[in-house]
Amino acid sequence: MAPYGRWGQRYTLGAAAITLGFSKTSYAQELWGESNVGRFMYGSLEGLTIVFEGIVRSSRAVYTFSVNSLDYKYSLRGHDYKSEEYYNVRSEVHLRAAKRILNLCESNKGFYIKAGQFMASLQHVPKEFTSILSTLQDKAVPCHIKAIKQVFVENFGKDLSDIYASFDEQPIASASIAQVHRARLPDGQEVAVKIFPDYQFEWIVPEFEKTLSKELDFLQEAENAERTARNFRKHKSVKVPHIFWDFTTRQVLTMEFMHGCKIDDLHCLLRSGLNPRKVAQTLVEVFAEMIFVHGYVHGDPHPGNILVFPHSSKNHSFDLVLLDHGIYRELDERFRVDFCQLWKALILLDQHEMQQMGERLGVGKYYQYLPVIFTGRTIDSKSGLGKSMPIEERKRLSQEVRQFTMGDISQFMESLPRDLLTVLRTDGLLRSIISKLGAPQRVRLMANAKYAVAGLVPKYNSEPGFSLKPTAKATFDYIYLRLCLEVLELHYKMKGIYASLLQQFKYWFSKFVGYLPTRITLPNLVS
Repeated sequence: MAPYGRWGQRYTLGAAAITLGFSKTSYAQELWGESNVGRFMYGSLEGLTIVFEGIVRSSRAVYTFSVNSLDYKYSLRGHDYKSEEYYNVRSEVHLRAAKRILNLCESNKGFYIKAGQFMASLQHVPKEFTSILSTLQDKAVPCHIKAIKQVFVENFGKDLSDIYASFDEQPIASASIAQVHRARLPDGQEVAVKIFPDYQFEWIVPEFEKTLSKELDFLQEAENAERTARNFRKHKSVKVPHIFWDFTTRQVLTMEFMHGCKIDDLHCLLRSGLNPRKVAQTLVEVFAEMIFVHGYVHGDPHPGNILVFPHSSKNHSFDLVLLDHGIYRELDERFRVDFCQLWKALILLDQHEMQQMGERLGVGKYYQYLPVIFTGRTIDSKSGLGKSMPIEERKRLSQEVRQFTMGDISQFMESLPRDLLTVLRTDGLLRSIISKLGAPQRVRLMANAKYAVAGLVPKYNSEPGFSLKPTAKATFDYIYLRLCLEVLELHYKMKGIYASLLQQFKYWFSKFVGYLPTRITLPNLVS
């Protein structure tokens, strides 16, 4: 079979590993305890019903992934994997497989929808999968209000009406594993209440148990939110919802209700008198600070989890509101420093340093493609940071990439540490958002470069046995890199001013002279 045929099957088998429910009693014993399993499974009609539903759900999954595997195997057989026909057929198979998985997730609901959302967020799966499965973001079915009320009785020993002054039974947001309702506390404070019911825990997938258990523990989410608020306490433009601990448990999270525009809602931003490019710049700076300075990264920064709240239309100021703090990644400190060093090398195009950092980060011989991945220029590029890749470089890079086999790509992806995968995923989501906001990619590059430089400055630490003061070399490196960045920033500002002046000149020339020459040659002040 062609290499990409085997790789194609990996997509569907990988999806199977993500979403396939279990039906073995042994795992149920591990989850609930040996003595409880017998009573749960055989002591009640409800338990037997749950077991039967689990078998049905697992059977659907087995059927879906078996059909997908056979589709890849037989549809791609006999096609030259280097031919255009092969790529067309493969795309059709991807599309069919993605639709089957979508149907499976919608039928099984619960964690299957969460798994589908997870697949849709991955950068290295085919576009057919991400486009089809992305519809799951808005298709989670809300839980019945009776189940929601039962959660409050079990967690607080009170009825819903005894806890909140008012509670909107219609959820304002519904995800695969939780939903959010608007409510008011007895003192009139408007709050958002995030809830998940018990029944969604019955068929959890072992591979995602650790990650999902963190996301489903609202006490952990509340702690994550407060830690992020502390990290950005000096950043006036960043807001994190306040947590009301007296109304919060593992299953119920009560937090300050936050208003604002969804960050990629251009119409809302413009109506509020905000500049989308400034919003984009604030966004990338906040996440750059998370990655390079704090080493504590929000795990799901999609547009639905980031709001923009305008202060007033006069001063055009705003708050960036960060929501959904269920999943965070705490970067290894050595990785954080190495990643800062990598960006230092990317700024200066220091090939030797890139190679060293590539080896430290585990990418080996593929280090030479790190500049392309993060900055959009090749390792021996002559263009400046943030500039488009010259045509000759594009051609040369295209020729190199064509020589890659799927084994090379697989080896590269498997070599990446989890921290780097987290950063790549975050970077991909941010690129998509700032593109929708109409901001140039150099905004992201300059923010990453600036905070990578800041992240290299040793920080004082009050913990016993840990005290680092900036050395003379570290201080010099910091000043030198900041100077390089300031020169780049001045370059872009001058280029913008020059373009604006040229546009104004053309306008007034046309207005007074009556026509505009087809070509106006002015001095090239900024290359």
